[in-house]
This record gives sequence, C-alpha cells and structure tokens, in this order.
Amino acid sequence: MAKWDNMLSMLWMLRSGRKLTAAQIADNLEISVRSVYRYIDALCASGVPVVAESGHDGGIRILDSFKETPLFFNTTELKALVDAHKFAQGAGYPFTEELESALKKVENSLHEEQRQDLSVLTGGLDVISPERPPYLTVALRDLEQAAKEGRTVRIIYRKANTEQEEEREVDPYGLAFDRNEWYEVAFCHRSQAMRTFRVDRIERVEPTEGWFERPEGFSAFDYFRDQSERRREAEGPLIDVRIEGMPDKLNELCRHWHLRHYLTERTDREARFVLDVPTMNKYLPTYLITFGTAIRVLEPPELKRRIQETASGIANHYLNETN
Repeated sequence: MAKWDNMLSMLWMLRSGRKLTAAQIADNLEISVRSVYRYIDALCASGVPVVAESGHDGGIRILDSFKETPLFFNTTELKALVDAHKFAQGAGYPFTEELESALKKVENSLHEEQRQDLSVLTGGLDVISPERPPYLTVALRDLEQAAKEGRTVRIIYRKANTEQEEEREVDPYGLAFDRNEWYEVAFCHRSQAMRTFRVDRIERVEPTEGWFERPEGFSAFDYFRDQSERRREAEGPLIDVRIEGMPDKLNELCRHWHLRHYLTERTDREARFVLDVPTMNKYLPTYLITFGTAIRVLEPPELKRRIQETASGIANHYLNETN
C-alpha cells in the first residue's frame, strides 16, 4: 500500500476514538513501527493533532478538539480527479473553471512529495478535442440555469449547412453530451413538440417572461434512446445483420447514433445487429458504402445485393458523366 494510502488508513483508525499503540497500527497496516511514527509526523504537519502518549495507559490518539478531518485521497483517487478534469475540459464542460478551483484546493492541501507523485501519475494522459466556439460555455451555462429555474428562453439557432439564423422560444428540459457534441432537449413553442438542438449552433440565449414545468423524471438519455427506437421504419420482420472488419472501423460502426441501439454481439472482428428489414433497406446500403472495403457484410444476402446496386449506380453515374 502506498504511503498516502497508509496515512489515510491510519487517520480513520485513530478517528475511532480509541488509543492505539504503534505496534497495533503497524500490525494492522502491515508496516514497520518506524513507518508509523513517520506517518504521524506527516499527519501532524497536515494539521491533524495526533498525540503519542507514553506510559501504561499511553498510546496514539487524536485530540478531542479535532472536529473535522482534512480531506485525504489515495493516489488513485487523486489521479481520477485530475483525469476527470481533463475529460471535462475536452468536452467543453461549462464549469471547468470551478472544477479547476476545487482541484487547486485539493492540491494545496498536499505535501510536496504527494504533489510530485500526482504529477508523475497524471502526466501520461491527455484529452484532445476539436475547437469549440467561444460562446458555447456561455450557452451551456444559460441553458442549464434556465432548466433549473424553469424559465422559457429565446434562442438564435443556425441549422446545419446553412448560414440562415432562426429565432425560437423553447423550454430547455436538459443537456446531453453525445458523440462529442452537446445537445439541448427542449420543448419548441413553434413546433409544439419536443426537439433536439445542437448547442454549438445556438448563437444566443435570452431569458423570456415565460415559465414552464419540466416533466417529472425527465431524462435526456432516455429521450435520445426513445427517439432512436422510433426511427424504425416498421415493426418487423426482424433480421440479423453480420458485418466483419478491422476493429477501428467496427468501433466507428457500433458507435453510430442509430445502429448502436441494435447491436447484439461484438467480437474483435465482427459485429451483429438485429433490426427490421425496412430500416435496413432504407439506411444501411448508403451508410455502409462509406466504409469502402474496410468492412464486409456477411449476412443477409439481401443487404449485400442492395450495396452492390448502390455502388453500381454511383459508378454508372460518373461513367455516364465522362462519356
């Protein structure tokens, strides 16, 4: 067990209120008595009033005046906190400054040796993410605040592949981070229906005088899952789809926002899906052809035939263009 883990364990042992001898602590932690006294010195330096009393009724204890225990983390917990901060920054989490401030408070409570250990442990992981628009953080904060207050907001939204902006009033129910993008699930007053908005396309959020009540137990995760289920073209019949390929390409395929809900089995070289035939025929040929020769459809024959027809149609289109 690492030094800092032993210190934490010793602290909790002493918080029981009982006097313990150095030998008892050493036996419990499976360390030497000499190490016990080194850890006592380190705890005292951290502000923990540990007292070692000699004599027949002596022992090691914490003074009764000590009411609050300083926050101690073992090395793995500290690493997890720092790494989580890196992931939050990469995702564009709107409260990274507050998270960084909290981490600074934790790091300031560490000894120099512990800070050096932490630097070594966390130096091997970085999170690389795409550039995000500068107004994203502000929009995320405003939307979360509006959801908390139950306030209707007016958003300036830009649809994909267009420079045209449109104004909408929405009731923001909740945020979700999916496929490296932030989404707002909201009730749209213009459509009178639930809609999903990519937050990086929301250029401005303005509060209105309107108020709303979010449905009890609402979950953005459940909403995304339900929407994927509803995109099925028909109720059946269901069919098995087997696709082989390199692991990285299968990973991309299995992460697809729609297909991932139909994944039933995955090995290193093969993925199996179960979905209805109309959905398969409508969406899969066009999507799977984008992988080129990096994947191969094993079953069903009907899907292979439709991919062949799609590829042939594309080839003929450009062949006719050159003639």
